[in-house]
Amino acid sequence: MDAHDVPYEADGQQFVGYVAYPAKRMASMPAVLIVHQYFGLTDYEKSRAQQLAALGYVAFAADIYGKGVRATSPQEAGGLAGKYKGDRTLFRDHLSLAFKTMLKQPGVNAKKTAAIGYCFGGTGVLELARTGANTLGVVSFHGGLDSPTPDDGKKIHSKVLVLAGADDPFQKKSDLDAFNQEMALGNVDYRYIAYPGAVHAFTQPSAGSDNSKGAAYNADADKKSWTELKAFLKSLFK
Repeated sequence: MDAHDVPYEADGQQFVGYVAYPAKRMASMPAVLIVHQYFGLTDYEKSRAQQLAALGYVAFAADIYGKGVRATSPQEAGGLAGKYKGDRTLFRDHLSLAFKTMLKQPGVNAKKTAAIGYCFGGTGVLELARTGANTLGVVSFHGGLDSPTPDDGKKIHSKVLVLAGADDPFQKKSDLDAFNQEMALGNVDYRYIAYPGAVHAFTQPSAGSDNSKGAAYNADADKKSWTELKAFLKSLFK
């Protein structure tokens, strides 16, 4: 498998993404953008990129924070994520830049793309969709559903799949209700799946196993959500 870092830049800021290719490369291949959780681009997203490449897709892991900007503690990660959640224009700019960078990678079929994201990145792929990005679908894993500009849901052209923990204490009912309304008003083709017994960060082994902390790994939900993702991508790219 060919996998390597991809430097890119815009407006004087440098970023370092990561791309993984299928073992059998073709001239035109579907591609999946991966948006990281709140610590920044880590080995976790790179491993997911490799998994997607093994399924036959080009996978590009975005770097939203910029070269060398990585959190070393939950507190620092929260501050970094908060910067972008508090400035959705900046967030969307960096998401769009990563998406455009993915499209420039050799072999990528620009007409067959999707985006997935975890936690902070789950919020991110929904924001990318709200820009009107020309992608077939986005998948949010335990991402925030709040939207400061809900009318932007009308700009969404892609299918949307939200995979959430049914017991996630960070998911406000008011946000879910507003999200459902936004999707309905925008006539978006979307699905929302909640896994019983799963809390926030259920796909992240580093979150530990204590549900009482509000964030914990759940092997069953992780497996089931990955199966949903694979089926979703297969339907998009058929």
